[in-house]
Amino acid sequence: MLSIQQRQQLIRLRWTAFGIVGLAYVLSFFHRFAPAAISPDLQLAFQTSGAALGGLAATYFYVYTLMQIPTGVLADTLGPRRVVAIGGVIAGIGSVLFGMADTLAVASVGRLLVGLGVSVSFICMLKLNAVWFHDRHFASATGATILLGNLGSVLAASPLAWALGFVSWRTVFVAVGLASLLLAALAWWLVHDHPGETGLPSLRELDGKAAHPRHAGHWYDGLLVVLKNRATWPGLWVNMGLAGTLFAFGGLWAVPFLHDVYGMDRAAATDHTTWLLAGFAIGAFFIGTLSDRMGRRKPVMFAGALAYCLCWLPLLFGTQMGGVASHALFLLMGLSAPSFTLSWACAKEVNPPALSGMATSVVNVGAFLGTAILQPLVGWAIDRAHAGSASPLGLADYQVGIGIMLGFSLMSLIAIAFIRETYCKYVNG
Repeated sequence: MLSIQQRQQLIRLRWTAFGIVGLAYVLSFFHRFAPAAISPDLQLAFQTSGAALGGLAATYFYVYTLMQIPTGVLADTLGPRRVVAIGGVIAGIGSVLFGMADTLAVASVGRLLVGLGVSVSFICMLKLNAVWFHDRHFASATGATILLGNLGSVLAASPLAWALGFVSWRTVFVAVGLASLLLAALAWWLVHDHPGETGLPSLRELDGKAAHPRHAGHWYDGLLVVLKNRATWPGLWVNMGLAGTLFAFGGLWAVPFLHDVYGMDRAAATDHTTWLLAGFAIGAFFIGTLSDRMGRRKPVMFAGALAYCLCWLPLLFGTQMGGVASHALFLLMGLSAPSFTLSWACAKEVNPPALSGMATSVVNVGAFLGTAILQPLVGWAIDRAHAGSASPLGLADYQVGIGIMLGFSLMSLIAIAFIRETYCKYVNG
């Protein structure tokens, strides 16, 4: 049993780690979705086409995708504290460079560095959740992480559009870069990788259970264990379909789509993405909590994915909607999409506990690989559909792109059938 002082120390250290790394995750979400609000400014500043703009925005996702498995390895070996601190420095430098860029090439380098730096925050957050929270509360803690992180996506929508009325987008990104550097310093000084670093017992030991064993072999052997486990892989496709389409649409194409198809100005369009991303934040928290309380993963995941797929149909056909209906549609999309977040819990629970960072990182590759593919692919589809036309962009130009995103969403629905139900606990104890 812990003394009162030790219990207070455990709570303080848990929420210090959650808060600092969570704020770093907020900035990663801001960078992920900000291009949607500033897309007209970027096109004006760098004279880009739709495909080139999609490529610039997707640069973040290319490096983010490539870094997921290395981040899992680093989180399981070096520990999340060091990884988050180094990532914060890189992201800070990249954001400042992006804000000061005078050419598309320099902006792309800045965006790449941002993606490299922030790519580590989420997997490190999951690793910290796995050691600072009870196993039975993992999905709820992860949902709270998404809820916090989505503050960044909300800030990247209507609040960013409002701020652009007073300062330039360049000033915003320089300021965000300085905030990244500050959080990196706080992570280095105040975050602890696990309770044992401070002489406290693990959460399992407090429940009277043996602590999860550490991985005894080389990190490479651990990664092979995760990769060879067939139960790991379905979650990657779920992430690619649900998260990939949500991030591609909400992070870049929603604002141009609403402007060109429904005639909304930037403020009205970003207001819709705010509802989308706010719904995503709320949905992630309640879906994780619902799953933990039900003791099931797959039924919750399937119901959310089905609702999300249906939400694409009115957009595909350009259904005319009043303000209340269109806001409700975007809110429902946001509430249902985070059913993919349960795939991280499933990946963790079908692999050895010591390899939780690697397991969740493999699955998380799908989210950013999907976005990296979809952002430029949708831009290419729009450019191709509009080629040779002198008229403004309209529904016909966007339908192929929306259809592609619906197809990816349906793929995730199928992949859920292959997810192994874990009943919210490690399948091997």
